[in-house]
Amino acid sequence: MRYLYVIVAVLGLLACKNEPKTINDTQITQTPEVKPSVLLETFKYKEGQDPIISVHRGGKGLKNYPENSLETLKYVSDSISAIFEIDVAKTKDDVLVLLHDSSIDRTTTGTGSLINQTYNEVLAYHLKDDYGKVTPYKIPLFSEVLKWAKANNVVLTVDIKKSVGIKSVIAAIRAEQAEDVCVIITYDMQQALAAYKLAPDLLLSVSARNMKEFNRILNSSIPSQNLLAFTGTRLSSDDLFKAIHKEGIKTILGTLGNLDKQAEAKGDSLYKVWHKKGVDVFATDRPFAAAKALQRIK
Repeated sequence: MRYLYVIVAVLGLLACKNEPKTINDTQITQTPEVKPSVLLETFKYKEGQDPIISVHRGGKGLKNYPENSLETLKYVSDSISAIFEIDVAKTKDDVLVLLHDSSIDRTTTGTGSLINQTYNEVLAYHLKDDYGKVTPYKIPLFSEVLKWAKANNVVLTVDIKKSVGIKSVIAAIRAEQAEDVCVIITYDMQQALAAYKLAPDLLLSVSARNMKEFNRILNSSIPSQNLLAFTGTRLSSDDLFKAIHKEGIKTILGTLGNLDKQAEAKGDSLYKVWHKKGVDVFATDRPFAAAKALQRIK
């Protein structure tokens, strides 16, 4: 009888060992917590911080260096402390690249719409600088620019063109683990909310050109720590800058265009005046002049 008990116990142990493991509902639905980008902390407004230069289109109006070119990013980054605004578009075969226009005519030796050509087709063309001079450089992959930015700890503000879905851009950032060097540019609350829903860990640039737009942002579900306030391409009131700073949010002003021309005509000391007014980030077509005025030369 004792042997019978032993046999039953052994069989019971074997049955437990071979029984398939079950996964409860918590295990099925649980996903790893997303780590917030370090930019949520480093771009938080604090009084007395140094101004930041944001280089429009990665470097515009530079002889021998085309806009949205990896070589231009490297060239500018070697000389000044800056972040870089870049434009992400896609080819016919859904490859993400850097290009501002829908057509490749202005900036390359090719012709036609980017969306109608494959990546291998556009590789046959060379980039031109803003003066029409052909360079040896090619349209860069978004992924290789992300790799460079991550390796060199250079921040990119990513302008997503209409042909591109925001989800694919965020997926590309995640694939390169470049969350700590990327800011997503949005132009209205609908875009901002969509971006926040997809990537609550990333810093977002959101339009806040007046108190009405800023209050709309504050009343949204996006936390202030996720925000960089774009105040437009005209100087806003002192009250707007103060209200934005009160929430711990940095401001970004697009001096590209008229304000850059004003500084060029009246003196680059205007960049200092605008910084004292409340501008934290200068999105400019004159990165070297602005950097010199604001003492951001390396």
